[in-house]
Amino acid sequence: MSVAGKSVIVTGAARGIGLEYCKALVEGGAQVLATDVSPLGAAAALTGSGQVATLKVDVTSAESTAAMAAEAVKLFGRIDAIINNAALYGALKGGRFTDIDEGEWDRTMAVNVKGIWNCCKAVVGPMREQKSGSIVNIASVGPLYGTPYALHYTASKGAVIALTRGLAREIGRDNIRVNAVAPTAIQTQGTAEFYQGKADKALEGVKASQAIQRNLVASDVTGTALWLISDASAFVTGQTIVVDGGLVMH
Repeated sequence: MSVAGKSVIVTGAARGIGLEYCKALVEGGAQVLATDVSPLGAAAALTGSGQVATLKVDVTSAESTAAMAAEAVKLFGRIDAIINNAALYGALKGGRFTDIDEGEWDRTMAVNVKGIWNCCKAVVGPMREQKSGSIVNIASVGPLYGTPYALHYTASKGAVIALTRGLAREIGRDNIRVNAVAPTAIQTQGTAEFYQGKADKALEGVKASQAIQRNLVASDVTGTALWLISDASAFVTGQTIVVDGGLVMH
């Protein structure tokens, strides 16, 4: 399950689970380009057997994501994988679907769905040239469970799963694999912001519904993503791997 020597882009890497992906990759010996629209000081400070570079990227902009791919090739010579983690979550306001602001709905789709589309378009050229690559899209258990009162987020992550499956069929002939990771709620700053002070209660409710009676931790998700990047998963594509302790048993 080694990622040593792999060249990997991580979006949404400024904090939370995106930062944890970068940490695990660098510790595993990968070359990482950490990207975000927010300051990337924490990512830049990571140390390990690999190396990390940072770049400000707006995933809603095709120009910005194209520059991201070009920078990765310039730095590392190739793009072995991308973890499409950038998403709106903590900044969203939950509630009844009739009360969701139209502008917030549009922003959610722009970042969570269009952003992944832009990133996939940006990296597919270099991956086709080298005849290999792994695209890992971060979805959510939300659309599989049918999470209410966050319909913009739930719908956007359902679209990520659909995009993953369609794209896997489209570029499989180029030996590029496309998979999704669908985690349940994790104790991050984003989760705390989304639940607006009620995160502990929400996480307890999630845990009570799972077969494994503990909350998700970062290593549960980073291990899955690293496996999808590694050669150990060379024949796995089009899959949505649910990391939820047995909440939905998809």
